[in-house]
Parts: sequence; structure tokens; C-alpha cells
Amino acid sequence: MGTLVGHVLPGLAFLALGLWHLFNNIKLFCLRPNIFYSSVWFPVSKIRYLELYFIMFSSSASISMELFVGPRKHQPFDSDGTIPSNHLHNFEHSFISMSFLVYAVLALVLDRARPRAPASEGLTILAAAAAFSQELLLFHFQSTDHVGFEGQYHLILQLIIFVSLLTTLMGVALPKSFLVSLVRSSSIVFQGVWFIFLGCMLYTPSLIPKGCFIYVEDGHQLVNCSTQEALHRAKALFGLSILDNTIAVVGSMVFRFWIYNSCSRTALKLCMKHVELWSQVSRNRCLSE
Repeated sequence: MGTLVGHVLPGLAFLALGLWHLFNNIKLFCLRPNIFYSSVWFPVSKIRYLELYFIMFSSSASISMELFVGPRKHQPFDSDGTIPSNHLHNFEHSFISMSFLVYAVLALVLDRARPRAPASEGLTILAAAAAFSQELLLFHFQSTDHVGFEGQYHLILQLIIFVSLLTTLMGVALPKSFLVSLVRSSSIVFQGVWFIFLGCMLYTPSLIPKGCFIYVEDGHQLVNCSTQEALHRAKALFGLSILDNTIAVVGSMVFRFWIYNSCSRTALKLCMKHVELWSQVSRNRCLSE
């Protein structure tokens, strides 16, 4: 991270994962609204662990980029074996990826274990929650001080991660709640969207607010504003971007709730038709007898 590519690529991974969860949760609810049961990962018919493989690959690629590809010496340590200050954020970001890698491996192992442990689903959810909590804590206490309007972008990111963490934990007690699954999937989508948005707005020179500029400190790109007026203008633009994203979030949630209600009504109508047909068949049998 710390660059445009470093934010966009993880954002695309979160976006793809969130959309996959949204698709599966909505599909499961439409097919079985009365016995809906969500999960933190969804198998694929031909390649059962495709989602987990995707998380493993993405996490491994992120760790490699942070620790070996990104640094100039292609290794994160100093000549005396210590961690240089300009590579601390590389370790922080790689630990986030490592937590998701551990979650994916643990989920795969628990699913393949025979006999299947009764608590395997709960342990998988707790592993996912641990990954989100690691992500939240490292972004909150990271070594890079994001000040000014740049810090506001990261604050919103932390709020989105907190929603992902909270709804994941709620999944332990409410595995049959479609709303909890919907919010969790949506938060993962928005986490990806915000990563991409953050990377584009903070690391694309043409999109930097007027009066602000990108500079490099300890090998890390940061954004600063030359005057207080430019800083206030940047914060105002940030507020407008929050408003735009809020409208998009609310609009998408309304659309998903519309799908939710449509599926419920459709399922109810189908059930009523089946009941009527069954009653009619039963009556015909009674009359024939």
C-alpha cells in the first residue's frame, strides 16, 4: 500500500469477494427464504474451495509485494537485521494480508476435516472476525500518521472495517439472518470500493485537491496542503465525496432491500400455489375414492 496500485489491487480483491458474497446470499435467500443459512465463505460446484484459494493467492501476492517486490533491496530488513523505519508500514500491511491467509487456510482445514467438528462453522467465523480485527487494529495504530484530510479517508475506512467485524461476529449468533449477511457482504464491497477510491483520490496527482501536493517521506507517499485555505477546501471536498458515497450506499441498500422484499413475496406466492395445488390434488383423491 502507500501507492495507487497498492490501494487499487487490494480494493479490487475486496470488491470481487464482497460481490461474490452478495450474489450468493441473495441467491440462497431467493431459493430458500424459510431455511436461509449464511456462511462466511461459499463453495463452488466444480472447484469447491475457489473462494479460499482466491483469498490465499491474493494474500500471498500482497505479502510478496510488501516484503520482497516493493523494497528496493527486495527484502525488508536493514543490513544489521533490524527493520528500517520506512519499512514498518510494509510489515503492518503484510500482517493484515497474513491474517486473511491464516483465515483461509483454517477455513479449508476445518471444512476438510473428517469427521466434521460441530464447532467448525463457529471457529471459521471467529477466524474471519480475527482477520478483520487485525486489519482494524493495524490501520488504527499504524506507524504512518495520516493527518489532515488524508486521515479522514482512513477514518472512514476504519468504520467500514468495524462494520465488517461486527456483522461477522453477529453471524455466530444469527447465522439465519439475511439482513446481517446482507450488511456484512455490503461492507466488504464498500471496503473494496473505498480502497479504490482512497487510492485514486490520494495518489493520483490530477485528482489531488487544489493547493495540495504529494510528497515522499521515508519512502512513503503522503499528501499535504500548502495553506490552511487549501486544507479546508480539501476537507470540504472530502465531505462532498462522503455525501456521494452515502447516497450510493443508501441507494444500493434500497435496491437490495427491494430484491429482498421481491424474493419474499415471490417465495410466498409460490408456497401458496403449492399449497393450493396440494389441497386440490388431495380433494380429487378423496372424491375419486
